[in-house]
Amino acid sequence: MQKIVESFIRAANAFDVEGALSLFSSDAVIDEVSVGNAFVGRDGVRDYLERFFVGYHTKSELLSLDGLDDFHATIRLDFKGDFGHEIGILKIVVNADGLIERIDADLE
Repeated sequence: MQKIVESFIRAANAFDVEGALSLFSSDAVIDEVSVGNAFVGRDGVRDYLERFFVGYHTKSELLSLDGLDDFHATIRLDFKGDFGHEIGILKIVVNADGLIERIDADLE
């Protein structure tokens, strides 16, 4: 799980949308509470990455990784970008194939 988290952060920070997408299942969901929207499937995840990472020049730094097992983790990230600075919480679920199935995201 730690490898997936680190790979996601690395790809997102490099604005490597295709690299980040390769970590997600085809039916993945990112439920972003702070914007009141769920991004569903690869097209939805692509939209999320392009809008909130590429579009805002967002860079993330891992602050903590908790609840770690083979399928679940809660991470706390320091986000900086055109919007300023925020601390976010991502609850990540990975499927049996090792792909991200769901992220529940919110800001502190």
